[in-house]
Amino acid sequence: MTIFENVNNALSESLKSKQSDRVLTLRAIVSAKKDKEIEKRTQDKKEVTDEDMISILNKMLKQRKESVEMYQKASRQDLVDKENTEIKIIEEFLPQQLSQEEVEKVCNEAISNIGASSLKDMGKVMAALKEKYLGKMDFSLAGKILKDKLKG
Repeated sequence: MTIFENVNNALSESLKSKQSDRVLTLRAIVSAKKDKEIEKRTQDKKEVTDEDMISILNKMLKQRKESVEMYQKASRQDLVDKENTEIKIIEEFLPQQLSQEEVEKVCNEAISNIGASSLKDMGKVMAALKEKYLGKMDFSLAGKILKDKLKG
């Protein structure tokens, strides 16, 4: 079953059980998928793939995490809670994320496999990581780890 099929099934269940917060978040995912379909149609591409869905969900997660930071600075706990609820719902449809320790380990492996020695090689390492771990790791965390390791 594809990620989108899982989202659609969850949306149907949420509508039946009248979970309004969940319905709103799931509809936002469906809407983002439709936007991607329109974008792909203009590029003469085929359907939205699971990789596209992972990208869409990660973008939505990033937006909500940024919102949480802003709302915390503004002391708006009600909005922080709402965004955190949406984050949990979105995360349900993403592959299991690597822990910080696992991200460090794969970063070290990628650095040694590529033979990276300076920040100039960071793009090559990130490309290798994205090819292998797209949707499975926090790439902003990976970027910080790589900067620290490749600095000096």
